[in-house]
Amino acid sequence: MTSHGQIQDSTGKPASHTWPPISQRIWELRYRQEGSDATPDDTFRRVARAVAQAESDPDWAGRFEALLLGHRFLPGGRILAGAGTSRRVTLFNCFVMGVVEDSMEGIFSALQEGAITMQQGGGVGTDFSTLRPRGARARATGQVATGPVSFMRVWDTMCATLQNTSERRGAMMATLRCDHPDIEEYIDAKRGGGALASFNLSVQVSDEFMAAVAADRDFALVFPADGLDDEKSAPVEMRAWTGSTAPVACRVWRRVRARELWQRIVRAAYESGEPGVVFVDRVNQWNNLWYRERITATNPCGELPLPPYGACNLGSLVLPGFVREPFTPRAAFDFDALAASAALAVRFLDDVIDVSHFPLPEQAAEARATRRLGLGVTGLADALLMLGKSYDSGDARQAAAAIMRTLAHAAYRASIDLARERGPFPALDTDRFLLSPFVAALPEHLQLLIRSDGIRNGHLLAVAPAGTISLLAGNVSSGIEPIFRPRYQRLVQRLDGPPETLELTDYAVALWESLAGFDAGPPAALVDASTMAPEAHLAMQAALQPYVDAAISKTVNLPAGYTFEGVLALFERAHAAGLKGLTVFPANSPMGRVLVADSGAACDGIACQLL
Repeated sequence: MTSHGQIQDSTGKPASHTWPPISQRIWELRYRQEGSDATPDDTFRRVARAVAQAESDPDWAGRFEALLLGHRFLPGGRILAGAGTSRRVTLFNCFVMGVVEDSMEGIFSALQEGAITMQQGGGVGTDFSTLRPRGARARATGQVATGPVSFMRVWDTMCATLQNTSERRGAMMATLRCDHPDIEEYIDAKRGGGALASFNLSVQVSDEFMAAVAADRDFALVFPADGLDDEKSAPVEMRAWTGSTAPVACRVWRRVRARELWQRIVRAAYESGEPGVVFVDRVNQWNNLWYRERITATNPCGELPLPPYGACNLGSLVLPGFVREPFTPRAAFDFDALAASAALAVRFLDDVIDVSHFPLPEQAAEARATRRLGLGVTGLADALLMLGKSYDSGDARQAAAAIMRTLAHAAYRASIDLARERGPFPALDTDRFLLSPFVAALPEHLQLLIRSDGIRNGHLLAVAPAGTISLLAGNVSSGIEPIFRPRYQRLVQRLDGPPETLELTDYAVALWESLAGFDAGPPAALVDASTMAPEAHLAMQAALQPYVDAAISKTVNLPAGYTFEGVLALFERAHAAGLKGLTVFPANSPMGRVLVADSGAACDGIACQLL
């Protein structure tokens, strides 16, 4: 990188590396280990050596070091901060917690597990659907329930307390089923601001519910009958439920008009940015491990739907580093280099599983049984701009899909090679794994290799928001998000004082100005989140999802004046397009504001950033 954070010079050769000020500052605030890391490069060397301890050949330390110092791959923040240190912390960014048992002992046991996980550096996702609705009587004790939202406030207080002891903002995701009797209270829980500030909220939206919406039918809100001491003559419906592997008998609590409930969900998202939606049946239909688990929750940013005690082991390929001769007629993307880096990154992340500490033994067992990885990308919008492609164009979506397809196939091939060397993941059932829709869509030669050699990792791909990692990479655009603004300010929380304001220029814009001159004006292909139609956000997410076996963290920015009817259509289009979820961020939302326009006026930030 040059002083502008360039990864390559205009000839396509690696540039001599000088850390730009933003990267240096983020390293100081987040990843520097006192006493061992004199420079950011020292941090990469520390991490490479620590992860390579899983290898029998010491040469892998040098290979991992070259991967990290090449500035084309960045592991997740917990890996950078914790690997090779004496601190007892996890190297996994986030977890989904176990099923919350509907008893006082079960609830507070789950709270304790969440606190331990967060105290050791992991964000948590929790499905609260197992808790009885407000007003229900327990069969065993006769006590009246206060409902899941009341207990979420206890989690929120726990998270806020732990946040005071850490430089990393606490992160939690809550999910609740769309057919839970307390769904309306949950939808409205954060409206008006202030409440449940440590949570991101998502609703588990089923295909059955969406069919009822389309047909304008009534829809039953239900709860498992064996947990209720209510009228035995009430109607019963069979539903798949959190914590069960087969449908269970659920007592109908009441019926609502599906379309009115759907509009209430979307109205809250339109006005405040929450809740998001998780199309839970789509998640499970496309789950590679459908034969052993039912997923009802995600990590805090939504890119990894996970089973109980599942964990996310993240890393991102920095896409601007693969663009040759940027901003010239000869600009091209180096697919071969991407595939080679992806293969090495898969091995690196697989090793992380074996060297990481886990807050809970159940988390360690789940991670080692399935060996899930979350390899993704960051800087997509910058890479497209450097190639001369406008993010909101069909040409850009085709290029992005080709990039993600190359990454996906290279990652699966690398995992097959690892299985041949080390053995497949323990929970692999080859016949049923090959029936999963994502695996069945892989090239035939990869499917044949999986059948003959197995595969090391149950999942390999996820696109995280990569907010802080993108800053470390020289302020490349985050994940697959469009460029936010050419110039803006960003607030970064410090442990020892008030938030720090950082003055930022987008990586690709800075590179353009260094090559063309500051007075040349913006690149012709430049578009940013403030001017882009929400439909273009959705189209990019849809273009990439077929090549991501987990999910994509993506927030659709809504411009000022965008109508509720437009947002309603956007959510319905997301379901029709086969997406696994959707989150929107309305203009002037009071929620999650961390970005400020260069004029000094507050502007719409990107939800779910971990700073």
